[in-house]
Amino acid sequence: MIKAVLFDMDGVLYDSLPTHVQAYDDVFSKWGIKANAEDIYMLEGRTAYATIDIIIQRNWGRNATQEEVETICSQKSQRFVELNTVAKLIPNVIDVLEKVKQLGLKRIVVTGSGQPTLFNNLLKHFPGFFERELMVTAYDVKNCKPHPEPYLIGLKKANLKPEEAIAIENAPLGIESAVKAGIYTIAVNTGPLPDEVLLKAGAHVLFPSMKALVEDDIWNRLTDF
Repeated sequence: MIKAVLFDMDGVLYDSLPTHVQAYDDVFSKWGIKANAEDIYMLEGRTAYATIDIIIQRNWGRNATQEEVETICSQKSQRFVELNTVAKLIPNVIDVLEKVKQLGLKRIVVTGSGQPTLFNNLLKHFPGFFERELMVTAYDVKNCKPHPEPYLIGLKKANLKPEEAIAIENAPLGIESAVKAGIYTIAVNTGPLPDEVLLKAGAHVLFPSMKALVEDDIWNRLTDF
């Protein structure tokens, strides 16, 4: 019996990935670091610290120093806030949340983000859908996606077994994380990556949009998972 749905945040709840990409690009350019949009999309789900370290390794052939990571992370977070003046929700995600709530399922957020305003924003933009106690962020984990730890912590917070949950993801590393945690994983391709990238990451089923997901009879088959 399915008891909960675990949601990634960026690219699943918020249409925020283009803004993250722009923020990284603006800051990396000042440091003379090259990273294209696909690089960032493929790393989506990792913490900002991990993303910055990987990009610096690719550019400079060494690990980033703690000072470099902290400085770039701070600059990127500030730039993201400057660019993200209006919160954009993924189209039809509220319909999905309504469906999940109507079915009496718990809603859990599992994100690699560590934005200071994360909790307040989720409660403000998705009133009645989430509880702070059922959110997993960068501050909760030692190992970020694609490690299963983020989703295992989400299950633990909600007192669930893997077979009692479904994950909704949009990125390869997030899909890998959820699948490794033993969770049936739905991919919704809200970004520019080809479908096969998400399916290769292990998604059990893929939808082209939240509208397609909410309209599918998959919800009537929940107990068949």
